[in-house]
Amino acid sequence: MTGGFHRADLQRLREAGRYRSLTPRAGVDFASNDYLGLAGDPRLRAAVAEALERGVAVGSGGSRLLRGNDPEIEALEADAAAMFGSEAALYFSTGFAANVALLATLPQPGDVIVHDALVHASMHDGFKLARAPAVPAGHNDAQAVDDAITRWRREGGTGTPWIAVESLYSMDGDFAPVADLAQVADRHDAMLLVDEAHSTGVWGTGGRGIAAELEGRPNVITLHTCGKALGCEGALVTAPRVFIDFLVNRARPFIFSTAPSPLMAAAVRAALRIVVDEPERRARLAALIAHAERVLAPLGVEPTGSQILPLIVGEDAATMARAAAVQARGFDVRGIRPPTVPPGTARLRISLTLNASEADVDALAEALAVSGR
Repeated sequence: MTGGFHRADLQRLREAGRYRSLTPRAGVDFASNDYLGLAGDPRLRAAVAEALERGVAVGSGGSRLLRGNDPEIEALEADAAAMFGSEAALYFSTGFAANVALLATLPQPGDVIVHDALVHASMHDGFKLARAPAVPAGHNDAQAVDDAITRWRREGGTGTPWIAVESLYSMDGDFAPVADLAQVADRHDAMLLVDEAHSTGVWGTGGRGIAAELEGRPNVITLHTCGKALGCEGALVTAPRVFIDFLVNRARPFIFSTAPSPLMAAAVRAALRIVVDEPERRARLAALIAHAERVLAPLGVEPTGSQILPLIVGEDAATMARAAAVQARGFDVRGIRPPTVPPGTARLRISLTLNASEADVDALAEALAVSGR
């Protein structure tokens, strides 16, 4: 029967408590990645409207190597390179596409990719297309990364090691030891690839990310997604010029994709200016994080020091039932299950944004307390 496998697989997901469905937004925002509350900012709408008034097109009209290389996108890349302190930048339609492009394109035969065990699914898809083998290392363990590269060299590896990590992990809320990893990269003549998805705009000097002080180094490549704290869409790869040029010439996800909308590029440029001009947004978020950790820690929410606070429940069905109970009281908190997180660690992911207040956090604490009884 047509679709027989697919129906059976969906049924298995239902039986395992892992079936997913799309639901409309509802309740106070404790689920989005709109950390600085910029997604609905009128200045982003104004930037798009102003671009339209200047005659900027809605669509790009083709890939960047055909007709899609709009001046608005080039202006964004120039702004991003200047802000983050890199030689060059390249704008992708999504962070997922950018990670796949980086890992499928830059490491070469004879190289090795050593990655944190908890890196994003987009990196894992990149590993599948990569020309070099990918080796996992213990989470946030710089020594484990060093040991993996040492072992690879001892076994005859002669190419370039690539270290792939996130600076802030989206489900655990913990920070990578980026400075230690940079030292590992230096010791082994390795490249360090840092996905700043959940750090850009929020952490580091001027909101430039946890790896801000490493930008511009010849062995560091960073990825700044635009759909989280920047409130827009797409992703910016910042790197030495040689790697940007190589991606333009060799990265299939870039070459064979329609370029992002020039209007979105205009919006991202406006968001970058807000991040630079309004450090008080980061200060407000830091205060909200500190308040939330005080209020939610007694309920079992793990303090992380970041805007992402997990409440580990463990069992899948119990996690989703508790999420539904909290949602019924007016709070948008989502349950996260395997394979997004390891088996036995299903959780409520509490995301703190400037779309919520300290009073909202206090009310959420009451809802969590009731749902846990």
